[in-house]
Amino acid sequence: MPQFGVCAPVSKSAEARSGGWDFIEENVQVLLRGTVPDDQWQGGEAANRSVLPIVAANCLVPADMKITGPDADLERLRTYIIRVMQRAYRMGMKTLVFGSGGARFVPKGYDPAEARQQIIDFASLAAPIALRQNITLVIEHLNKKETNIVNSVAEAMSYVRAVNHPAFQCMVDSFHFWQEDEKLENLQAALPSIKHVHLADKDGRTAPGESGKSDYRPLFHVLKQGGYNGPISVEALGFNDLAEAGQKVLAFIKTQWEEA
Repeated sequence: MPQFGVCAPVSKSAEARSGGWDFIEENVQVLLRGTVPDDQWQGGEAANRSVLPIVAANCLVPADMKITGPDADLERLRTYIIRVMQRAYRMGMKTLVFGSGGARFVPKGYDPAEARQQIIDFASLAAPIALRQNITLVIEHLNKKETNIVNSVAEAMSYVRAVNHPAFQCMVDSFHFWQEDEKLENLQAALPSIKHVHLADKDGRTAPGESGKSDYRPLFHVLKQGGYNGPISVEALGFNDLAEAGQKVLAFIKTQWEEA
C-alpha cells in the first residue's frame, strides 16, 4: 500500500502524526521561499521541527514570476529554481509539484504555441537541476477555472514527452481530474509516468469521503493496475482537523484503495 500524507504546514505535523498520516506535503511559497535570500530564510529551522517526513511541496512558482507571456524571464526562473531545489534537498524532499496556475497562465492574445514552448523551456531548465538534488518535478493538471493551460492529465503528458527527462514526470489530482470530466483511459495511458497523487472530493474540494459523493475506487484501480506505489496526499479545502477527523479520512482512503 502507498504512503498517505496530507498537505499541511510543518506546525501541524504532530497533529497529522496522531491522525496516522505518514508524511506532510508543504508549500514552496511558505517553507522554501525561493525569492528570499539565504541569510533571511528560516525555513530550515521550521522543517527541523517537523515530526513527520516532508516528502513533497506544492505551489512551485509564485504567481508574479511569469513562466509564459512577454514578461517571462528564464534566467530569473533559473536563479529561483536552483535555490528552491537546494533547500528542498536539504529537507529530504523527493517531489516538487509544478502546478503554479498563476505563473503559467497565458495572457489574453498571447500565442498558445509560444506559451507551450515557454513551459517546455522552463521544465527543460528545471529538470536537470532537480535530478542533481535527487528530486522529481511533477507537472500538475489544473482545471480551467484555475488556469488556461495544462488542464488535463493527457495534456500534462504531452509536456512530459516533450521534455523527455527522468526528473520531469506527471501527477494526477482527483479534484481537477473530475472537474474536467477526464477519462480514466487518460490516466491509464500516463502510467508509469505518474509519480505523485493529490486527493479531494469533486464536490466542494473537501477531504476524501466528506461529501459522500466521490468514489475513488475506479481511479485507484487504474493506479494499482499500473503498479503505482508512490505518495498520495490529501489536498482539500477546510481540512484542518488532521487528528480525529483525519483518522476517519485516512480510514476511508485506505478502504477505497483496498477495495479498488
